[in-house]
Amino acid sequence: MKRVEAIARKTLRMILEASRDMYPREFGAVLRADEGTIDEILLVPGTISGKHHALFQLHTLPADFAVVGTVHSHPSGVFEPSDQDLALFSKFGGIHLIAGYPYTEETWAAWTNKGVRIPLKVVP
Repeated sequence: MKRVEAIARKTLRMILEASRDMYPREFGAVLRADEGTIDEILLVPGTISGKHHALFQLHTLPADFAVVGTVHSHPSGVFEPSDQDLALFSKFGGIHLIAGYPYTEETWAAWTNKGVRIPLKVVP
């Protein structure tokens, strides 16, 4: 798998819109990438969303080598990972996005599976 370095603007906008639609509950999905760019989200069947959680049923996903990590929203507006987020990051995928309220292109961040914030280019 090629290293993820970017996200397609249309995919980021879809994530932000889905996060706004789910507010005040968390939105959650799985990320897919092609040639180093996140270009798709997959909704995980059975995901349970609440004001402080999005619980993924990752065992329902088929094998897919294009899956690179997860995305979820934080209705609180804080887009730093919680201890629960870090536990998920360490077990699944290599890159994780958190979108914070009010879900704009300035209120999100990308994190490694070790919880280190990394830059991610937004591309057309």
